[in-house]
Amino acid sequence: MSTHFTRRSLIRGITAATAVATLATGLAACGGDSDAATKTSDAAGSLTVGQLSNGAAKETTLKVSEVKSISAELPKSVKSSGKLVIGIGALPSGFAPLAYVGSDQKTLTGAEPDFGRLVAAVLGLKPELKNFTWENLFVGIDSGKVNVAFSNVTDTEERKKKYEFASYRKDNLGFEVLKSSKWNFDGNYENLAGKTVSVGAGTNQEKILLEWKKTLESEGKKLTVKYYPDRNGTYLALNSGKIDAFFGPNPGIAYHITQSANTPNPTRNAGTYSGAGASLQGLIAATAKKDSGLAKPVADAINYLIKNGQYAKWLTAWNLSNESVAKSEVNPPGLPLDNS
Repeated sequence: MSTHFTRRSLIRGITAATAVATLATGLAACGGDSDAATKTSDAAGSLTVGQLSNGAAKETTLKVSEVKSISAELPKSVKSSGKLVIGIGALPSGFAPLAYVGSDQKTLTGAEPDFGRLVAAVLGLKPELKNFTWENLFVGIDSGKVNVAFSNVTDTEERKKKYEFASYRKDNLGFEVLKSSKWNFDGNYENLAGKTVSVGAGTNQEKILLEWKKTLESEGKKLTVKYYPDRNGTYLALNSGKIDAFFGPNPGIAYHITQSANTPNPTRNAGTYSGAGASLQGLIAATAKKDSGLAKPVADAINYLIKNGQYAKWLTAWNLSNESVAKSEVNPPGLPLDNS
């Protein structure tokens, strides 16, 4: 995956280094997409999230079924098909905890496939997951092979030229520290004074951190920024006290926190910050072809899940409660054209 900071959703898409498993051979496809193996054993009127997560989630069964007033909003072609084709851009290596091959080495699991399945249930449709490379995910939407993508796609004004959105998570960065640390970001860059923080080179989070470093220097304060070749090096530095914090994509941090919980050096989240910067809360959104007529029913399905509690339980199961939104919006303000 690219780490160029203009490709926001890829940056927040979590690098392959955080994945718990390599995609099984049966999921790989020369054309850049595949039909994903998914759990289909849920009882009628219920859906279990967090299955086969390799410890990244707490398996939780939720009651959810079709809401006819919402499914009636679907375009006729989608409703008559009886299925919702959900695109995930997790090939080739996945990005835990959002989308990756589960502990059975064949089933696509993660917060994003689970949420797509929840939305499909409200719409009264059978979920059909298709896994793509990032680039081919959008080709799939454009060609009609995919109805809607749930794949950590950031809402941007540039993308609105071709797609319509229904927001469902905050697009956040996070600070990871040792659990024993007393430091917290608290949304204030001044709290970084005197600290040593690691960040990935060439990323959006590096751009933000270097801006804070420059501002602190103008105030006569110091922020030391460190770089390591991979995530293992970063965590070795954190464990040994060479750095105070790691600044990176919030979902990846949420995943690592679950993996470090039973180690000698457990970590915690010390605060989040919008991936869009200070002026705008970045949003992750379900993505459909522009004028497809899907954004409105998908947003209504999401708002039903928010109102009735399944949404909060889904986020809690995946340790992502700090990315919750109060409501889903159709085509909310996205990253501006000069920064998307």
